Amino acid sequence: MRKVKPRTLVSWIGGNDLKATGNINAEGQALGPIAATLRAQAFDAVELLYSYPEDQVKPYLDWLQKYIPLPINSQSIALSSPVNFGEIYIQVNEQLARVSAQGCNLSILLSPGTPAMQAVWILLGKTRYPCQFYQSSLEEGVQQIDIPFELSAEYLPAVKSISSSKISQLAEATAPINAAFDNIVTRNPRMKALKAQAQILAERELPVLIYGETGTGKELFARAIHNASKRGDKAFVPVNCGAIPSELVDSVLFGHKKGAFTGAVSDKPGVFEQADGGTLFLDEFGELEPSVQVRLLRVLQEGSFVPVGGLKERKVDVRLITATHRDLMESVASGQFREDLFYRVAVGVLHLPPLREREGDLSLLTDALIRELGANDLTLKDKKISPEAKNIIFRHSWRGNVRELQSTLLRAALWCQGDEITAVDLRQALFNMPDINAGFLNKDISQGIDIQEVIGSVAANYIRKALTCSGQNKTRAAQLLGLKNYQTLNNWMEKYGISQ
Repeated sequence: MRKVKPRTLVSWIGGNDLKATGNINAEGQALGPIAATLRAQAFDAVELLYSYPEDQVKPYLDWLQKYIPLPINSQSIALSSPVNFGEIYIQVNEQLARVSAQGCNLSILLSPGTPAMQAVWILLGKTRYPCQFYQSSLEEGVQQIDIPFELSAEYLPAVKSISSSKISQLAEATAPINAAFDNIVTRNPRMKALKAQAQILAERELPVLIYGETGTGKELFARAIHNASKRGDKAFVPVNCGAIPSELVDSVLFGHKKGAFTGAVSDKPGVFEQADGGTLFLDEFGELEPSVQVRLLRVLQEGSFVPVGGLKERKVDVRLITATHRDLMESVASGQFREDLFYRVAVGVLHLPPLREREGDLSLLTDALIRELGANDLTLKDKKISPEAKNIIFRHSWRGNVRELQSTLLRAALWCQGDEITAVDLRQALFNMPDINAGFLNKDISQGIDIQEVIGSVAANYIRKALTCSGQNKTRAAQLLGLKNYQTLNNWMEKYGISQ
């Protein structure tokens, strides 16, 4: 015998409902739309939303509970305006999702509330949450109504309901300020070993150098190390060295005095001074010019510097964490990076693998990133990825690593129609970049190129293909590449930072 689902009525509390408070002997619409509907129809529970002040609503709820002996649950909803469609949609969608999860037959009373509230009821009730509609009016009394049209679930992609500032915040993809090692999601043995090494480094006052391609999580590791260290309650100051104009590097790093140069209208502390007592994270460290490297080395050796335009030395106590996508040993060998500075910063070294080499992590990361999007914005809370879309994720190369995966999932979640991200949604969200090696013979030499970087890119590309083709058998991969033996292949892999 089939179990009958309980019937639940959901409604906003309106002005006419509040006016009915205390009308014990009233009939019809003098009771207000909610009480009149509950008296005319049989329901098992009531869910009420309100945006009125608490002191106006509580007397009504007390009266209604005495008048209607049913379980009544009420929820205060914060709205900047009772006609703000976006806010109403987000709040109502969350409440209907909660009520629907209880396994009831859902009914919605349309009458109370503003036209915007009524429109959102219809949108959601005709698409995401199958329900019966009721209205209660002075002329017609209480009626179950049929809305004689269907709406496509395409009516409102999530992007419509999220502010531009919120979308920008979601797209920033920066490591959380309170990042911990638990934020590093992995089941890959190599990544687990790196987390363990990083935790050891966190306990020691050592400089740390983090290698890794763009988007592999270098800042996440840096913040986790800082937060787990004795300096965790002090400042963590991140700086992207590649984004600093060459003429401002000294000022950004060491600060300047008023009048030191045109535009220096006041004293300004540099990042070393801002990070005093804490941690300075220099991302894209390999982009610093040799002249800056000299001055940086002195600060690391002596713990002091002179601001631009200043005369007096300043002492600082800073732990340095650096990160780069470049092979600094290669840069040292070619004379582009100072050897003494390299050995100063490369005490604790972490080499983060690209996502394509993190076997077992892609599915885990995808699920974790989708959950994170939902936690950051309620509109994205129920998003899920279809099996077909996941298969596309597994086949993609993810040259931008975790950062590319995160931004792709965000685009797909914002524009997908409904709660499931389909294969079509994901294909539209993906950027298919041209093969980086396809045009290596046609680079514009007039602008200058790094020939070692070109050679390294080509070599790394074919080494990875050979390893994949050989099932990670190094002897067979070496044969495919025309190398003498697997030891020669090991040397090449070490040179270009490739791991299995």
